[in-house]
Amino acid sequence: MRLQSGEAFTFRSSKALPGITEITVTNVDANTVRVTVVGEKTLPTVELFDDSDGLIFGVASAASVPEPNTSKPDIQTQPEQSSSNDEPIELVVTGEQDGYRVPEASTATKIEAPLRDIPASIQVIPKQIIQDRQVVRLNELGNNVSGLQQQPGQGGVSSQSYYIRGFAAGFENLRNGFRDFGFISPRDVANVEQVEFLKGPSSVLYGSTGSLGGAFNTITKKPLTEPFYQINATVGSYDFYRPTIDLTGSLTEKKSALYRLNVAYENGNNFRDFVDNESIFIAPALTLKVGERTNLTFEYEYQKYNYTFDRGFIPNQVAFDVPISRFLGEPDLNNGEVKSNVFTYVLEHESKDGNWKYRQGFNYINAQGGGQGVQGDELDEDGRTVLRRFRVNNDKQENISWQNEVSGKFNTGSIRHNVLLGFEIANYTFTTDFFRGRIAGLDIFNPVYGARPENVRRSFYEQYGSDNIALYLQNLIELTPNFKFLAGGRFDWVDSSYEDLEGGTIINETSDSKFSPRLGIVYQPGNSTSIYASWSNSFNPQFFGRSRTGEVFIPETGEQFEIGIKQELFDKRVSATLAFFDITRKNVLTTDSLDVDFQVQTGEQKSRGIELDIVGEITPGWKVIATYAYTDAFVNKDNDPDLVDDRLQGIPFNSASLWTTYEFQRGSLQGLGFGLGLVYAGEREATLPNDVKIPSYLRTDASIFYKQNNWRAAVNVKNLFDTKYYEAQGFFIVPAAPLTVLGTISFDF
Repeated sequence: MRLQSGEAFTFRSSKALPGITEITVTNVDANTVRVTVVGEKTLPTVELFDDSDGLIFGVASAASVPEPNTSKPDIQTQPEQSSSNDEPIELVVTGEQDGYRVPEASTATKIEAPLRDIPASIQVIPKQIIQDRQVVRLNELGNNVSGLQQQPGQGGVSSQSYYIRGFAAGFENLRNGFRDFGFISPRDVANVEQVEFLKGPSSVLYGSTGSLGGAFNTITKKPLTEPFYQINATVGSYDFYRPTIDLTGSLTEKKSALYRLNVAYENGNNFRDFVDNESIFIAPALTLKVGERTNLTFEYEYQKYNYTFDRGFIPNQVAFDVPISRFLGEPDLNNGEVKSNVFTYVLEHESKDGNWKYRQGFNYINAQGGGQGVQGDELDEDGRTVLRRFRVNNDKQENISWQNEVSGKFNTGSIRHNVLLGFEIANYTFTTDFFRGRIAGLDIFNPVYGARPENVRRSFYEQYGSDNIALYLQNLIELTPNFKFLAGGRFDWVDSSYEDLEGGTIINETSDSKFSPRLGIVYQPGNSTSIYASWSNSFNPQFFGRSRTGEVFIPETGEQFEIGIKQELFDKRVSATLAFFDITRKNVLTTDSLDVDFQVQTGEQKSRGIELDIVGEITPGWKVIATYAYTDAFVNKDNDPDLVDDRLQGIPFNSASLWTTYEFQRGSLQGLGFGLGLVYAGEREATLPNDVKIPSYLRTDASIFYKQNNWRAAVNVKNLFDTKYYEAQGFFIVPAAPLTVLGTISFDF
């Protein structure tokens, strides 16, 4: 509901037709266009009809309406409508995004603004790409955004995290603008509308959530006014099957109460020996129209995830000679379960003129679970026996966030302002109870399972967390139609603690306050080009870590400089972003050279590079999303001189990807489509210090699909040529899946 350029608009025409005083077309928001027609003496006649060019809103000249024939008394005439009747005729058009290019997103600014107006690299992956690629785990989307690498989860579970611009994003990011939990359980994709990636520091709006390299925000599906019902079933390699349902519509005739329900069940084995998983996911949502311009939305998510604990291989060159299916644990000992409950409400009120909005949001997350398992520790001197250890963990995590925001648009002379003022209170707590024990080693080339753990003892029982209060302000200023300036900052007050629950002692307790600014400028020499530059800061309090001298660690900080260009191509159907960035990460914790059980805060890391993202529809039916990144991420300073200039783990110098589909638009083949994907990652370091290199790889994916009327069928082949490749995860090397086939069929009602 925006111009092709993504810009908002207002159009006025005075006396466009005889008898019509004024026609006004106003872009209320990204989803609504209001057309107001004012008649001179009578209510105008308006009409909506379809055309090959799109939806047409027709207005009949009020002067051309014949006067009622009053000479015949047996004909009743309608009373004349007074021009003082200012009740507008409102046309509401709703639709769903079905393309690859999304011109507008809110993650970077917390307001709806065209991406071309924002001085930052933002990439949006809509549900159309998720469907076409048949994405089962969110971290697969790292293949479609430049500068991102998949980050396998702990315990062998596919996570929802990435390496972004050289730095691990961690397992906590954003969901609908709230801090998301970081458990090893992968959040289900059944209710995901799109995922928005903000490159670079995000502290200006979100505090310490995310990483210095960037943050990603998962946007969930919301209730729709019109009924929509979909059932979906996917089956695939390794006894994988996954049915889902998606139901939405109105509960009342006046559409004052809307609902949505997403349900998914998943069960499957794995290419890894003895590894499987099972998941149940339920996500209802309810939107209430509590006033003419006030909506209240409730969302709830429940997930139960059972999995096999599997850490992959220890980082050693021998790992690349072992079959990728080899399991280094014990089949009857490696298992885990995570349960999560998430509740959210969002209250939104809009002013009568649509220029101001108040938003209040609350989010509560409770996730708990744990597991046990055997993992590799190191390789014995014989070069074939992996020494192992047994571990048991019981964890619990709680997130509470309460946000209040006011956003608005106003002018000061010829300058247009788009302001945001926000206040947030949050609490985060993570508790872990961890046990370790000994267990016999395993011959990695001829494994014999059945060993039992010995001397299992509690290693630690700890809790860390924080209380956070934040105030943030931002202004996107339109100095001229082609010159825009973004300024913002967030002040955080954080009280954090790190407690030994077994001993009943406080290990660390700190109070930090930090201001995180961001400045950016955009110059648009034409309506299809944006040139930008930005500077931003970040911070991350150190929840845990021990100093040999008992000192309290100060927050880790970061600084980024970025310049780039955004270009729209093929009549604005395709957008491209080219960015250069330079990031410095300071106050990094490193191992104390005098005592390896403690840490010192002397580290500094840098990451700089070039990124290119291209996305859109080149011609009708031909969609593409392509990326390239050059990333130089390394240790700049450290108390250990041997680490200086070492590359950060898991980050290749060069990476690239392509995903493209073509669907026939007419003729006997209409509805038939094909997809092709390529993913390349150069050689990477598996560890820091750099002792083991992970080989480069080129993976090929493919798909074929057919859709007609209310159904769609597809077959996706991932890793078409059975390429053998690996990913880095902390202290382990995780083999990736070989050739995998997924078949899907869905029906809409």
